[in-house]
Amino acid sequence: MKLSYNWLSQYVDLKGISPTELAQSLTRSGHEVEGLNTLANASGLVIGEIIESDLIPETHLHKAQVRISNHDVKQIICGAPNCRSGLKVIVALPGAKLPIGEISAKSLHGLESYGMLCSLKELGVDLKLLNEAQINGIEELPQEAPVGETDVLAYLGLDDTILDVSLTANRSDCLSIWAMAREVAAIVGRKVTLPELQKHVEKPSSFQVVLKSEKAPYYLGKVIGHIKVGPSPKWLKEVLISSGINSINNVVDISNYVMLETGQPLHFYQLNKLKNHSIEVVDGRREKIKALDGMEFQLESEDIVIETNGTFAGIAGIMGGEESMIDDETVAIFMEAAHFSPVQIRHTSIRLNLVTEAASRFIKGIDPLAAQQAIQRATDLLVEWADGGEIEETVEVGHDGYTPIKIKESLTRLNQVLGTKFTMNQVTSVLERLNFAPLVQGDEVVCHIPSYRRDMELAADVQEEVIRLLGYDDLETTLPRMEANVGERNERQVAKRKTRETLISLGLQEIVTYTLQSKEESEKSLWPLGEAIVLSMPMSEARSHIRTSLMRSVLASAQYNIAHKNYPLAFYEISKVYAKGSEQERLAIFLEGNYQEDKLFGLEEKSDFYTLKGIIMSWLEKFGLPQERIEINENNRYDDHFHPYRSALVNLDGQFLGVFGEVHPKLQKEYSLKEALYAEIDLEVFYQAKIDRLHFKELDRYPSIDRDIALVVKKDVPAQKNGGYDPSIW
Repeated sequence: MKLSYNWLSQYVDLKGISPTELAQSLTRSGHEVEGLNTLANASGLVIGEIIESDLIPETHLHKAQVRISNHDVKQIICGAPNCRSGLKVIVALPGAKLPIGEISAKSLHGLESYGMLCSLKELGVDLKLLNEAQINGIEELPQEAPVGETDVLAYLGLDDTILDVSLTANRSDCLSIWAMAREVAAIVGRKVTLPELQKHVEKPSSFQVVLKSEKAPYYLGKVIGHIKVGPSPKWLKEVLISSGINSINNVVDISNYVMLETGQPLHFYQLNKLKNHSIEVVDGRREKIKALDGMEFQLESEDIVIETNGTFAGIAGIMGGEESMIDDETVAIFMEAAHFSPVQIRHTSIRLNLVTEAASRFIKGIDPLAAQQAIQRATDLLVEWADGGEIEETVEVGHDGYTPIKIKESLTRLNQVLGTKFTMNQVTSVLERLNFAPLVQGDEVVCHIPSYRRDMELAADVQEEVIRLLGYDDLETTLPRMEANVGERNERQVAKRKTRETLISLGLQEIVTYTLQSKEESEKSLWPLGEAIVLSMPMSEARSHIRTSLMRSVLASAQYNIAHKNYPLAFYEISKVYAKGSEQERLAIFLEGNYQEDKLFGLEEKSDFYTLKGIIMSWLEKFGLPQERIEINENNRYDDHFHPYRSALVNLDGQFLGVFGEVHPKLQKEYSLKEALYAEIDLEVFYQAKIDRLHFKELDRYPSIDRDIALVVKKDVPAQKNGGYDPSIW
């Protein structure tokens, strides 16, 4: 996150705390600051006014007379196309230092030039924050800019220091300046002052909002009329630039500003472009749409869409539509603040390659109560800076899903876990600074967690908050207790090691895949061990369940490798699967493409059902398990995961060992595979099997004689029964 020191100072008194000291304090408290950057880097500047500008014949250059004080006029040669009389400009005098070098007086076309007229680009401002006119010409300052002002960067709001803060995944609340202000105030022990929300006279609203998608559980909307669209005030432009956002106009800038303040994304629609003054939040649309950036995107049925009377109005949580965007003709707007499914926003954003500030906040999680605050704050700013009026009541649909959280922790346990001797006063002081409203009950303290701290759920979280604010430096240094145990591999470890060696010798490579998967993947598992274990605080919805089968993870790995031109594939994985109350170790094998190939002689052996069967049988034979103990049967269990006629079940000593064969065509299509082969083996059954030890047998003294015998047997007889004489099979 880009954190502006100047903007932060408006909410927290940072006197006596330099940006460097603030960065150190943030890092010590768990918010790593990766760097300190300035918006611009220049010295020797002054604000001037062009009092005369003449084009030099046969050139693109202008000879400008620039007043830099009441009694001092400088002649400066300028090549910018917008150089004209009456313009207030940034002047770099001889000796000024810019990113491009030091400025000196020089002669151009026989004319002396005593300085340079500057653009923001030449001061080092990031190009993506500038419009085309600012990039191609000198910066045009407001007419009220004071001529002779030498602290130009301060006047422009470019004397700011930006802290590049690396936020952890569980602190999505810190994607707002209000949250960072609360955090900094708690860290440095100072008071935070946030803007007071105003009350306005509001009339009943006739605007209709209908939620037709379960992925949009909560929606707030508000109509504001008498809007005047124009340039943003200077302070607003400065804040947006410091946050890495380009200024558009006062209305659009207010929506971005409030998002940066509260962490709640907003979207403004032009009211007269919303048919019948109604909005529907839907999914299930498959069509091409045009977003407000002019780009076309193909919607899929799972995408959440905002529409008005059947017409596209926006990709929910990501970007609005071109038709309803704010423009210079806008006189009334409809504001949107909503909750959308983080999982779906993430999928849509990645698929469309459309990563926006709003999408990133929805994906990481937002304060469930921030929508109300954002709507009120935006209303205040629109009234003040866009002459907003005719305010309608807020339309509220759905539920915000907020449930207050209380956490109880004892001082004794906290000190035992942390190895500290903190007093109750020290602990409650920290909790009060964090707005946890602590209530002391003897040796225990009850914390009332604010809505924006979605990461707080357990007593361990309270312990972490206390120690990170009181300081890890206060922990006593102790040597770790180390015990060395000399041991050897048990039978299970030996078998696992030999399995790896065998499969590698057969041409397979080992992979390690994610143990966590999504709810959807978990529900579609092959041969699930049992009821899946759900994480209480998943990093993302895509990693919320502990897998009960290896298949989905292995197929996803195959899809990734094929997409990156790593082909053909032959790999295996040995890993545990888990369910409530149980765990099991399994072996997965995957093949696709040529199993063996010799490019020199043009020889190829394509992987098929029998290739996979041969690998499994070779592995079992390495452990002295004869074919008589292995039974291959028709796959009558998992025909939704495997090809019904190219798969089989494996039994060992009458116990179900696993399943193998060609992956079902529908599943192959889902993972962009072709003729993929897969096996999943229960290693627990394998480990428990009685493995015959190999015994030395004296070599025959005479040459052996081999004869091939063709037998005709009943078609339902398994191959493993043909090893000896059995009259019942004829």
